[in-house]
Amino acid sequence: MFQGDPCPGCGEREIRVLFQSTDRLYTTTSEVFQVVECRGCRLIRLNPQPAPNQLHKYYPQNYWFSPEKTQTARLEQLYRRMVLMDHLHFVERALQDSEQHGIVLDVGCGGGLFLQMLMERHRTGAAGPCMGLDFSLDAASSAWHRSGVPVMVGSLTDSPLAPGSCAAVTMFHVLEHLFDPASYVEAAHRLLAPDGRLIVQVPNASSWQFLLFGERWNGIDVPRHLIDFRTRDLDRLLDACGFEVLRHKYFSLRDNPAGMATSIAPQLDPMSRRLRGVEETDRTRLFKDLAYLGLVAASVPFTVLEAACRAGATVMI
Repeated sequence: MFQGDPCPGCGEREIRVLFQSTDRLYTTTSEVFQVVECRGCRLIRLNPQPAPNQLHKYYPQNYWFSPEKTQTARLEQLYRRMVLMDHLHFVERALQDSEQHGIVLDVGCGGGLFLQMLMERHRTGAAGPCMGLDFSLDAASSAWHRSGVPVMVGSLTDSPLAPGSCAAVTMFHVLEHLFDPASYVEAAHRLLAPDGRLIVQVPNASSWQFLLFGERWNGIDVPRHLIDFRTRDLDRLLDACGFEVLRHKYFSLRDNPAGMATSIAPQLDPMSRRLRGVEETDRTRLFKDLAYLGLVAASVPFTVLEAACRAGATVMI
């Protein structure tokens, strides 16, 4: 056991080092970081965490991703639309169960594709007005101009929206990037109407993939993921912030098979290659893309099985 920074979950300083890792996916740094477990609540996190004014250097430009208007990019966009359908269905079910009217706010919206698809499916306004929030001005601009989604730039804790104005707040792969995830959950609680719904998704550190790959698991994404939540950690956080957990989902067609493929061969990940500026001939790019797609397809049976056992690589609540 060692002494570290206070745990964001319980304040305990005593930690156990699980392993060391570096940025395997985007190679933004050669620094080595420790992934540790709190002795008190067993929350897994980076220790020490990067300074807030240094964190930006670990995010590649266009990390939020918006493809160019090429034929290949159009095919990628069709694929992304297909694999986002289970996210849409999860949110639509939550909205139907609550029957609450108000804004649907997507926090960390990136290029706005999820909200664009939601608006296309509910042109009558049944899902309520849609709005995005993101730190990135470039992401917000892309969402406005390419996806037709209104987006605010900034932090959820400083949102100009009125308390109780939201029917739903969604956070897909946001909380694990935050120094203080409780502040975002509390802010969402204030913005939601009395019967509103919060939908969050994070990588699941109680998954089979984490046990299988350890420091090579794509879900820890060192050093961008500051906290690695187990399902019980997220349940405990939501309960402490005044929420009742209604439903868990352990499979994501977008994230689980692709995450396993990236854990096996990060050098083949198409977005990583694009953002790292890897120079490739058309033939090489096609070969790598097909090899990666084959790995994704081969990963589907395992990821479906682990999700059926409530040990999927992501958890959506």
